[in-house]
Amino acid sequence: MNYRLMLRTLGRTLQLEGLCLFLPALVALGYREDPRPFLYTIACVLLLGTPLSRLGCRPDFFTREGFVVVGLIWLVLSFFGALPFWFSGEFASFADCIFEIVSGFTTTGASVLTEIESLPRGILFWRSFSSWVGGVGVLIFTLAFLPKVGGRTQVLVQAESTGPVSSKLVPKTAQSSKVVYLIYFGLTLTELLALLLAGMPLYDAVVTTFATVCTGGFSVMNASVAAYGLPVCEIIITIFMLLGSLNFAVFFLIFTRRGRQVLGSDELRFFLGTVSAAVLLVFLSIYPSYGHAGRALLDSAFQVSSVISTTGFATVNYDTWPTLARCVLILVMFIGGCAGSTAGGLKCSRVLLLSRCAQRSLSRVLHPRAVKVVKLDGKAVDEDTLSTLSAFFTLFFLTMGAVTLVVSLDGFSITTTFSAALTCLSNVGPGLDMVGPAGNFAAFSTLSKLVLSFAMLVGRLEIFPILILLNPATWRRS
Repeated sequence: MNYRLMLRTLGRTLQLEGLCLFLPALVALGYREDPRPFLYTIACVLLLGTPLSRLGCRPDFFTREGFVVVGLIWLVLSFFGALPFWFSGEFASFADCIFEIVSGFTTTGASVLTEIESLPRGILFWRSFSSWVGGVGVLIFTLAFLPKVGGRTQVLVQAESTGPVSSKLVPKTAQSSKVVYLIYFGLTLTELLALLLAGMPLYDAVVTTFATVCTGGFSVMNASVAAYGLPVCEIIITIFMLLGSLNFAVFFLIFTRRGRQVLGSDELRFFLGTVSAAVLLVFLSIYPSYGHAGRALLDSAFQVSSVISTTGFATVNYDTWPTLARCVLILVMFIGGCAGSTAGGLKCSRVLLLSRCAQRSLSRVLHPRAVKVVKLDGKAVDEDTLSTLSAFFTLFFLTMGAVTLVVSLDGFSITTTFSAALTCLSNVGPGLDMVGPAGNFAAFSTLSKLVLSFAMLVGRLEIFPILILLNPATWRRS
């Protein structure tokens, strides 16, 4: 493997993390807080990243290197990203710091904090900003702003991108990354202006926008979005959670006046249909206990959007809702958003392809000689992709089972244990029972927090990069 190119890429990404840390340091200075937790971390990442970024190397990045370096970079960035939390003295253990920053970078939104509003604003800003940076991928972020890392950078994008099929918006990888971030910036600025006009304070609007557009869900209020009591803001956040769940190619096609291609997207239709059906079922389930159709509909739409987008915001404690409503939310936790979005979960395209594969298998039982192909958006999906899809589903549920077994050692209820594993692997944030919207992950043991952090990374990178990184065969000479 080309270790020098891998280390050079790691160095460039660490440099960018150091630059990102200047922003929360400035926020801390602006609010007359201690900036040293950020300055110490900046010194660490730049001292390590700068020499690595200057290594000479051969520009031959192949698939194995791509998957390894993606997994390695997310692990290293999470370690250094946790240092400001540790230096601040606001967290009980370094495992808590790791859990919180991994939850941020992976846009999960799960937290070990029991009291949020008392924390320094600089620390809370870094917590939300880290999720915004990780929203479309830290390596895509690196390629967009520091493109000269060398090698076949498309391999890195394929290893980090979400969904069964990776595609570029424009021919060049670095240019494609910039297009993605232009769309990302556009959504961020639009929501920020909307929240400010709706009456949300500036600081709160900024961090809430970060957490919404990246579908991360970190709030600076103990009661999450419900603390503001602004229905208009809830509507705005609902809209942008759904927008964040869409494939970025949808926005690109709209901006380039190719709306017909958008309308022909099987995944988009499946996603919108799933959201509509889920909102209707939840509304019918909770309406008798509300008696007010408008509030019930808004809460239904907000929570379904929050869960299927894997954002994790809350306006009510949905853990007290009827069983039907909670079952619907559990199901959409599995599904998640669209491929090529900031959302987590299995992804709508995978669920759609799996259902079509099942339909083809049933058809073959009835008509053994028939030749049928699985199609998506009218195009045949190759058998290699379908084989990888089957492997993904197998590894996803095996990983979830393993994580559930380890977390069960803490002795909590099966609802708490299972939903904690599911919500971390699907990058949703809150689950049910102890880890519901009114709870947190503080009571879990150090082992469980580290395992759940691992699950968040596996879920965000869609299993393969982390498992390939940990596979001994990866490091053998071919």
